[in-house]
Amino acid sequence: MRWRLIRRRLSISSPRMAVRSHMPWPLRWAVAALMLGFSAALALWAFEFGRNIAGLNQDGRHASELITQLRQQLDDARRDRDAAQSVANSADSLLKAEKVTQQRLAEQVKSLEAENLALKDDLGFFERLLPASGSGLSVRGLQAEAAGPGQLRFQLLIMQQGGRAQPEFKGKVELLLSGTRDGRPWADSVPTFSQPLAFKQYRRVEGLLNLPANSTVKQVQVRVIDEGGQVRAGQVQAL
Repeated sequence: MRWRLIRRRLSISSPRMAVRSHMPWPLRWAVAALMLGFSAALALWAFEFGRNIAGLNQDGRHASELITQLRQQLDDARRDRDAAQSVANSADSLLKAEKVTQQRLAEQVKSLEAENLALKDDLGFFERLLPASGSGLSVRGLQAEAAGPGQLRFQLLIMQQGGRAQPEFKGKVELLLSGTRDGRPWADSVPTFSQPLAFKQYRRVEGLLNLPANSTVKQVQVRVIDEGGQVRAGQVQAL
């Protein structure tokens, strides 16, 4: 019986042996993780060591510094641009205001030139008048001329002599025309022009008259009439 057992154990049909570790599985996982971490750290160290040898880390730091400098320069350029834009906007506003001021000044100059021409015209009109003497009303500077077909332009000055102490004159001025019409003598039966008057020293009167058809004016008569209907002054001009 013993011999059979010994032979059985020594033969092919003997049972297999399995050698198993007595280390617990959590400890085995911890050891495996530790070995993997060590391997990864070793690989990273080797990679960084290779980069340092090749000079890649220095280039990276230099590129980072260059990017920082470029960003700073970009920020400075933006601030300079904003400042320049503000100055440009202020200059544009000032330029527009100056243009508006120049336009207003040009309009004022034109207005003053027109007033100057009007004053020169008035001065020339007054210079043609003779100095007044005595007292009462007088008609001065009567001028009449053709302004176009069938039209007559006139101007005159009515003066009240005797100084500023004279009372205000109230009345009217009338113009009567005479000449030829259709080849025959012709004269106004009623005034062609009539205008109320109210002044103390002088009054300038002017206007444009429409003449009757086929008429030629040979003479212009001016009459100054007071409120009582009395003729106070007059003048006649032949054309």
